[in-house]
Amino acid sequence: MNLEDFVETYGFSVDDLNQLLEEKKFRQFKEKLNDLNEADAAEYIEELPENQRLLVYRMLNKSTAADVFAFLPVETQGIIINGITDVEVSRIIEDLYVDDAVDMLEELPAMVVRRVLTNAKPETRKLINQFLKYPDNSAGSVMTAEYLALRKEWEVHDAYDYIRANGQDSETIYVLFVIDQERHLEGVVTVKDLLMHPYEARIADIMDDNVIRCVTTDDQEDAAELINRYDLLSLAVVDQENRLVGIITVDDAIDVLEEEATEDIEKMAAIVPTDKPYFKTGIWETWKSRIPWLLLLMVSATFTGQIITNFEDSLSAFVALTAFIPMLMDTGGNSGSQASVTVIRALSLGDIEFRDLGRVIWKEIRVAVICGITLAAVNFLKIILVDGLLFHNEGINMYVAAVVCLTLAVTIVCAKLVGCTLPMLADKLGLDPAVMASPFITTIVDAFSLLIYFQFAKILLGV
Repeated sequence: MNLEDFVETYGFSVDDLNQLLEEKKFRQFKEKLNDLNEADAAEYIEELPENQRLLVYRMLNKSTAADVFAFLPVETQGIIINGITDVEVSRIIEDLYVDDAVDMLEELPAMVVRRVLTNAKPETRKLINQFLKYPDNSAGSVMTAEYLALRKEWEVHDAYDYIRANGQDSETIYVLFVIDQERHLEGVVTVKDLLMHPYEARIADIMDDNVIRCVTTDDQEDAAELINRYDLLSLAVVDQENRLVGIITVDDAIDVLEEEATEDIEKMAAIVPTDKPYFKTGIWETWKSRIPWLLLLMVSATFTGQIITNFEDSLSAFVALTAFIPMLMDTGGNSGSQASVTVIRALSLGDIEFRDLGRVIWKEIRVAVICGITLAAVNFLKIILVDGLLFHNEGINMYVAAVVCLTLAVTIVCAKLVGCTLPMLADKLGLDPAVMASPFITTIVDAFSLLIYFQFAKILLGV
């Protein structure tokens, strides 16, 4: 928590709160604690020693306790649930939005989940169990059932009465979906639409019947992308028969996009994804997430070593060739990574699809040729002027420079082709394109660059 921002926002610091708590001035502490935004209060509680978290949580006002609880990490939620009474557990679960309750229950130990569900009202327990049945990472698993739905035969004044009576328990009242008697999704209206029309206007006449929607079984990332693409505040979630069963709000979409982006970054760095914060992940758990890919990449690098071994005679005849191997491999890997990262991002944003493979390859070839010629020309001058004339490295001549520069140009073309093609093929096969990122592509390109290098050396130097 940034101390300066904290003081600027609230007029007191985290140290001030800690001092009041340490001096047991609980009345003053409670006043300041309840002045905090729910997210800041949750962050403050999380930073406290474990034996103080429950004490501080109990000082929250009943009206804000559940909201603060929703912002806490699952581990802290479990600590609080284990330390409070059944009545307090019931109050928390009833005050939480269903999607927040489901997110919590999916992570908590079975014993804690059983206690929470036991203390929930029957209708709440039924609703939570229904949500828990949706597949992981589906739109149904992240939607909320706290929404307002209007009937198309109502008039605007009926809508106002309904909002006043039920809006307090709804996650949002700014976007309202319109349904028929069987709950089929018919349209959507906003509060602005209601305000701009007379009380006697019918909802059916002012609603927009072109509703962006998703199905409960759709991937959560696809649902979040719909919200992002169309600048929606909330997205309707329907079942297979087009009955409205929930909504996904923009804050839930942001959480999904952040989660998916983090997962992609971890995969691109050859790490098994984890949903735990950095300092909450133990050493052995971090080791388990990293070692599989490291082992795979280490073993795959055996092919690179084998290629060098097969051309030992060539390297012994022209020792100068050895010095350029790291540069060629690194440049090839970097070129492939540039292409793969660009394509992976374009795939995630929906800018390209597999049918665009030909266009992508044609673009990357042209980019690779220009990059290859530029780098080869600069490298040729560097080899002749710096390595040859300035440092007087043995074995440097025009032929060696030609071998290195031709290899560099061809390697860049191959690397960019591999970098743009593999993610698209992975996406077509239903795999995560992020898997085909820097470490994996670099290993492949390293082998290609060595094969190309020694073939040019064989042709131009006769080795």
